[in-house]
Amino acid sequence: MQLIAKLGILADAAKYDASCASSGAPKRSSRGKDGLGATNGTGICHSFTPDGRCVSLLKVLLTNFCLYDCQYCVNRRSSNVPRARFTPEEVVRLTLDFYRRNCISGLFLSSGIIRSADYTMEQLIRVAQLLREEHAFRGYIHLKTIPDADPLLIAEAGRLADRLSVNIELPTEASLQRLAPEKQVSSIRQAMGSIYLGQQAVADEPRAPRFTPAGQSTQMIVGADDTDDRTILHNAESLYSGFGMRRVYYSAFSPIPDSPSSVPLAAPPLLREHRLYQADFLMRGYGYKAGELLSETSNLALDIDPKLAWALANREVFPLDVNRAEPALLARIPGIGLRSVQRLVALRRERRVRYDDLVQLRCVLEKAKPFIITSDYRPAQGQMRSGLLRARLSEPQAPLQMGLWG
Repeated sequence: MQLIAKLGILADAAKYDASCASSGAPKRSSRGKDGLGATNGTGICHSFTPDGRCVSLLKVLLTNFCLYDCQYCVNRRSSNVPRARFTPEEVVRLTLDFYRRNCISGLFLSSGIIRSADYTMEQLIRVAQLLREEHAFRGYIHLKTIPDADPLLIAEAGRLADRLSVNIELPTEASLQRLAPEKQVSSIRQAMGSIYLGQQAVADEPRAPRFTPAGQSTQMIVGADDTDDRTILHNAESLYSGFGMRRVYYSAFSPIPDSPSSVPLAAPPLLREHRLYQADFLMRGYGYKAGELLSETSNLALDIDPKLAWALANREVFPLDVNRAEPALLARIPGIGLRSVQRLVALRRERRVRYDDLVQLRCVLEKAKPFIITSDYRPAQGQMRSGLLRARLSEPQAPLQMGLWG
């Protein structure tokens, strides 16, 4: 098979994996003796980092052949799709060719399971070794980790890659046993633990060899089973606290050709995926707990964002005087972000904050007005009714494609 034909099959097969943003990678230069490639180059953008930078990655599978028959996966053993396989040398050639054409900043490489977990992991590592050691490639490399692989292989991958990821796939063990019986939650978490221990071993050793400097990530499929958002967010919370996870990605289940009857025949609303990303961002950046965001319901509201939903459910906290409230509480006001909180705190050291100051800071006052007090503004009683507020601030639920953010 021609290389370009393989690329068409294996790039398309990789599109279902969302956990490929390159945030956290150290900046490197391709000038002088540093080698080829840089993590901050420009090119065709395919992923977004949390700080808003666009990065371009060659995102492919080594092969879409697979020994496993996961019911939600287009590349499952029983799936009737065209198959292809790269050699490690072919992936290296493509990566270098695309980089030299300024099309990419790095590589995201995953694979179906071929022969065994160890053999597949060895093939992925071979690609990274050739790039790093033979071609002095200093661009970004993200390798998918095979859960049942030998910990020594995972350790070797961590020394070569900027980021490793182990997809937890489904939010609950029961769902994984039903839809992917050849996979085990214990082996997935063991692989995550191996990566975490490798990171901790070099954390306080400035002269130690590098180990996944961009951290590890994972992905959960949303809507392939009946798991609610509360369970998904609690699971994500435990991954952040237990494994030092850099990111948890959420991927709305997409019906695939010849889908088995064990999975839904219709995709969940993309807005549900978007709300999970928003809630996840609130947990990582604002200090919310999963139990706070879903204390009364099982699923996130689709008509309003999670921050507004929390504010409406906790009206006793509001309105907040922006001249007196603690920064952590200011950040919980709908329409006011972390950067605006920092600027408000700096401003009130000089003088009292007025309503026009919030206008100048470009706060989303349509959302913030019912929840704030300034030196010259206080919301009217009629603005405080949660039912009316929710109706006025609800967002249209158009089926928009939501990007990854935060």
